[in-house]
Amino acid sequence: MKACAKRTMTKTVLFSFVLLSIGIFGFFSSNADAKTSAEIDADANRTLQRFYKEVNGAKELTSSAKALLVMSGITKAGFVVGGTYGQGALRIGGKTKSYYNLIAGSYGFTFGVEQMDIILAFMTKDALRQFKSIDGWEAGVTANVAIVDVGAGKRLDTTSLKDAVIAFVFSPEGLMVDVSLKGAKFTKIKK
Repeated sequence: MKACAKRTMTKTVLFSFVLLSIGIFGFFSSNADAKTSAEIDADANRTLQRFYKEVNGAKELTSSAKALLVMSGITKAGFVVGGTYGQGALRIGGKTKSYYNLIAGSYGFTFGVEQMDIILAFMTKDALRQFKSIDGWEAGVTANVAIVDVGAGKRLDTTSLKDAVIAFVFSPEGLMVDVSLKGAKFTKIKK
C-alpha cells in the first residue's frame, strides 16, 4: 500500500512539475513580441538613467564603450526548471541601431519570478563585431562577460577595466553581485 501511495505522489509531483514548466515557457513565448520599438527604447532610456544615478563613473564608461546593449525588465521565472526572457536595444553613439532578445534556461534550485535590467558594454570594436555577426551570441560561451561589482559609495574605475565585454545587472533593489549570465543567448529581432 505504501509503495502505491509513493508512486502516486511521485506521479502527481512530476505531472505538476511538467504543467508548471509548460506554463512558464508558454508565458515567455506569448510575450516574445509584446513590446514595440518605442517601448523598448523608452525602457532603455529609463535603465540608462538609473545606471548613471546608481553607478558612480557610469557616464565615463559609456562614453568609452563602442556600444551598449540595454536589456530592461528581464523576467526570470521557474520551478526547478526555469527560463529567462527579455528584449532590449543595442545603442551605438547613443542611438538605437537594432533590437535583441535574451533567452536563457536553467535547471536546479529555481523557484519564483524575478525582474532585472542588464547593461552589456562592448569595450572593443572586435567584441562588438563578434556580437553583431553571431546570431544567438551566448554570454560565457561565445565570449567572456565580466560582471562588475561596484559597491555603495565606490567609484567605477574605468582605467582598470580590461575586459572586452562588461555587464551590469540590476534588480529592483539595486546593483546585483551574485548573478551569472553564462548561457544567456542574445539574438537580433526585427521591430
